[in-house]
Amino acid sequence: MAETAELMSLRRAINDVRRSVAVLRDSYGDVPSVQRLVGDVERLDLDAADLDLPPPLAVPEVVPLGSEPIDPSIWADADDEGVGGYHGGWNR
Repeated sequence: MAETAELMSLRRAINDVRRSVAVLRDSYGDVPSVQRLVGDVERLDLDAADLDLPPPLAVPEVVPLGSEPIDPSIWADADDEGVGGYHGGWNR
């Protein structure tokens, strides 16, 4: 995908934060709070990289089922895959 101005701006901001965290690491050492900041910058970078990917496919609409009983005849010819089916297999 083509990189937009917004994405370029985001990458610059992430790089600025990365440099600031590196300075903090030099000042404070590898303390837990600095380690968390390093991890946060890595996650920001990964999330920004995901924006370069094509958008995900649309999720199909979920249609809720009503509360009325289902006609059992629609299952008359169906096999139960959980136990190998009614119409064949080892139980003949």
